[in-house]
Amino acid sequence: MREAILVVPGVAMSEGAGVRIARLLGTQRLQLLDPFLMLDHFDSADADDYLAGFPDHPHRGFETVTYMLEGRMRHGDNRGHSGVIGTGGVQWMRAGRGIVHSEMPEQEEGRMRGFQLWVNLPARLKMTEPGYQEFPAASLGREARGEGVDLVVVAGATSRGTAGPVAAPHVDARYLDVALGPGARLEEPLPGDHAAMLAVYEGSVAVGGGGEVGALSLAVLGPGERVVARAGAAGARFLLLSGRPIGEPVAWGGPFVMNTREEVMQAFDDYRAGRF
Repeated sequence: MREAILVVPGVAMSEGAGVRIARLLGTQRLQLLDPFLMLDHFDSADADDYLAGFPDHPHRGFETVTYMLEGRMRHGDNRGHSGVIGTGGVQWMRAGRGIVHSEMPEQEEGRMRGFQLWVNLPARLKMTEPGYQEFPAASLGREARGEGVDLVVVAGATSRGTAGPVAAPHVDARYLDVALGPGARLEEPLPGDHAAMLAVYEGSVAVGGGGEVGALSLAVLGPGERVVARAGAAGARFLLLSGRPIGEPVAWGGPFVMNTREEVMQAFDDYRAGRF
């Protein structure tokens, strides 16, 4: 059974043009968990917290995953691709060799809530062409186990065979959104060679034989082949994320994640020269 070997509270900050977020992964306490680079949670009903959005910005060398719990986000890029991610939808974007894109609210009022996850790419895929996997809420896998246990499956598959629409074979990613009623218990196997983490965003949950992990905290799971999580008195909602580590050097410069410092500097040069 996997235990919580590190619990990291989210760090409040702003990103983009001033959007307020809680950063759960990618902080001084926990810089990365191979193959995952960053995890941000945004949640506000105050339009002033999100209206500025994320204007044009570049990426190279990894994938961004936007999962909308509530609200609508419009995206567009310098290659002519655009669309809207609605409530319950997901966009899994491969930046690859380079892309310039924006993510702007498609609303002026109401609650906007969701996550953005960064997933690293191995060296052999860092300079591939950019691409998208985009799915509305209706396309995601859903599993009701009864006794207060419900799952939404974005990527990978559960032990009961419910699969998500996103394919991420380079890290064999699992991305589950779990809802537990008060005192409800989830037990789910995970591959023993996966790094895994649990990000709580409502209520609290006890992981393995340990104490409770509260909302807006991330628990890194230790070695083992299954995760056991029990909700507290108010129930819980959390992401369960796992992936096979890439095991390569990580050179990180702002929006570019490569294997060497020289490759990062080349990315800055290419961006300034308009080669994205």
